[in-house]
Amino acid sequence: MSFIDTALVDVRKPLLQARFPFGRSERLREAMTWCASDYYAKAAIGEQFEARGIVVIGESRQGKSTEIETLLRAFNDGSTLMPDGRPAKIVSCLLSGKVTWKDLGFVILEVLGYPLRTRHSQTEIWSKVRKYAELQGVIGIHFDECQHVFTSADSATNQKMLDSFKSLLKDHNWPLMLIFSGIPSLAAHIKTEEQLDRLLRTVSFDGIDLSEEADRDEILHLVFSYAEKAGLDVDDIVTEDFLERLDFAACHRWGLVIEMIIEAFSFAATTPDKVCKIAHFSTAFSRISGMAEGYSPFTMPNYRDNFDQGKVLEMIEKSRQKKTSKRKSTSKT
Repeated sequence: MSFIDTALVDVRKPLLQARFPFGRSERLREAMTWCASDYYAKAAIGEQFEARGIVVIGESRQGKSTEIETLLRAFNDGSTLMPDGRPAKIVSCLLSGKVTWKDLGFVILEVLGYPLRTRHSQTEIWSKVRKYAELQGVIGIHFDECQHVFTSADSATNQKMLDSFKSLLKDHNWPLMLIFSGIPSLAAHIKTEEQLDRLLRTVSFDGIDLSEEADRDEILHLVFSYAEKAGLDVDDIVTEDFLERLDFAACHRWGLVIEMIIEAFSFAATTPDKVCKIAHFSTAFSRISGMAEGYSPFTMPNYRDNFDQGKVLEMIEKSRQKKTSKRKSTSKT
């Protein structure tokens, strides 16, 4: 017996694939255009040069990774050519924990398709990174969750990491554009190295502020655009109170707003009447947070007094980790 609900797949697939333009995505694209154009102009001259980079900061679940992934897919589609005639590429790696500069070299080599199996010195590893990046036309690296490489206690270790990043931008043979993404503390670490900081442009992914008309319009646009994708009627639930509850339930995080919309609409779209109700969002919140069914900011009268957003975020992260662990254990068996 198949465990695939084809009706649910048919509903969820277009919702998961949907991408709607945000103002921040345009700012990110402008920053990338600035970096890539600068790189092209300097590479065309044929002399040694310094590459530029981008720092993308925002609290967790603000959609940074999704926006960057979308941007890099567009960048890597073969249409951006460098002066040597080859399509430019940017590779990406996720830094899930504390790593040394040597460890980071191993990670990048694996991303480039050249995993090392034997012992090598740090110098040899990064020499290979530069060599294989040049061979493949890779002109940049994206370091996701980059705050993990820094520590709050050891400033000497942090300085070595910053100097090493700077050396990639300034490499005489094959300079690399760098994209750093992470929580706001990342920008504070980078600003301690003035020479590195001046080569970077910062793009901030701010949280939702419903007192701002632009943010209110953005959430409305998301709700109605996803509803159209799902073929749903949402007219009865989209009120000022609903928008405030959705914003609160998502802890003012754009990424969580989208996740809850997709989850709620996935439930609603499998019903005969194709009408989305508050109960669908309440169920979506419970599934995402791991809290008891029916106990949500969408249904509680005094929700602001009954929910601590810091604890809600903790519950959401714990729920996500449990799901990830289950998927890993299932794949091993």
